[in-house]
Amino acid sequence: MKYGHRRESTTTNAVYAAWERFIQGDDHVSGVRPEVAISWHRCRERYRVDPHLTEAPIAVTEIDHTPEHDVVFAELGFRAATLAHDVSALGGVVTITDATGRILSSWGDAATVARAESANLAPWFCWSESAAGTNGMGMALEAHGPVLVRGAEHWCEAFHGWVCAGVAVRDVVSREPIAVLNISCWRSQPPPLAGSWLANAATKTQCLLKRRARNSGSELVAAYTLARAGSPAPLAAMDTAGKVVIADETASVLMGVPAAVPALDPTVRWTPGLPGLIGAARYASRQAARNPDWVGSTQIFTYLADEPTPITLRPVFLSGQLIGTLVSFSASDEAPLPPSVDERPPPPQAAPRSRRVVAVRENRTVLLRLTEVAFAESEGNDVWLSTDQGRLRAASSSLDNLADELSGVGFLRVHRQYVVNLGRVREVERRRGGELFLVMDDGVDGMVPVSRRNAPAVRRALEI
Repeated sequence: MKYGHRRESTTTNAVYAAWERFIQGDDHVSGVRPEVAISWHRCRERYRVDPHLTEAPIAVTEIDHTPEHDVVFAELGFRAATLAHDVSALGGVVTITDATGRILSSWGDAATVARAESANLAPWFCWSESAAGTNGMGMALEAHGPVLVRGAEHWCEAFHGWVCAGVAVRDVVSREPIAVLNISCWRSQPPPLAGSWLANAATKTQCLLKRRARNSGSELVAAYTLARAGSPAPLAAMDTAGKVVIADETASVLMGVPAAVPALDPTVRWTPGLPGLIGAARYASRQAARNPDWVGSTQIFTYLADEPTPITLRPVFLSGQLIGTLVSFSASDEAPLPPSVDERPPPPQAAPRSRRVVAVRENRTVLLRLTEVAFAESEGNDVWLSTDQGRLRAASSSLDNLADELSGVGFLRVHRQYVVNLGRVREVERRRGGELFLVMDDGVDGMVPVSRRNAPAVRRALEI
């Protein structure tokens, strides 16, 4: 036991020493878990959080909570209340935050709650990474799965006495966070099964969301069926994330997705190989959420035409909640969308588009120039980068996230498992069955397959 205590103390001292070096500008972080090092990098470079901050700021951003969000908060509140007694006995507090990191509710014994309140670990204060640096709630909003932040792993020195475990509940359609359930203990460890308990709570809550999303998918199909009966134009139904729920025969060819096959389950919906269409659908969702009567039109490039095709977008609601958009491939007199809607600059609060790719080598964070990356490959739960420095694990939690980060900077999704740097494509190989393979300039002439759905986009991008 004494040996274990000395070992834990030694680890804590090493992390604190790494933290001191990192806040002074050293990029070589040793003895720190990769996910923590990546979070520190975000806090220092992107969010510029003061590591000597003594308390979390008051939440200034408010978001409209949908009825679906209220269901999540109620379910998490029930589960948090059942654990509060055990956590209180260990000198801890249980908190729930919304998607901005704003604490909505907290539970715990009076002494620990009072100590927590001295750092603003209390309702109506913000614990996102951008507000309070590396912490359980903030990291959970950035990660997919439970996270643990111990002592000196916190970005702000004033929080080094806490150990936090958190997990985010995410929208099953957009994958955006809705809420975070978190356990914070003062100078003690969370319950041994805290990680399993948090993961189970998130899974059960997301099961509720999945059932509701299937119902929304059914309603979108019903709205599509009704609209198709009244118009001969090619038609598709897309959810709020820009994925296809159903498309007729013509629309499916234009979008590169299966025809007339309803995808009610949000986990099996199709991503059209048309970035312009995805951007337009997401833009339409944002506009319709503010104005239910909004209908818009724009033009996009499709698989079959060299000229842009006009589309009209009409929002679909269920019990007052936006669930998706009907996309008609036809001209309309409705209000036009802004040009190149998928390439609009991010809002002022958003982080600038990355010109670096973040990777991990052992316990170091590696910052790669875009030109150093040949391609990215999804393998199980990890994303691997083929780079000039060898094969490195990407910091991005999924290939979808990495593809979004690198869209518009010379990278293209060519397969469900691959994103390539178009500037590193050396040759294009066409095989007997018509399959395309890209020979990459990665030092070993790596071969990357191109899916049939993405082949037209690859040909356009490479001008072949």
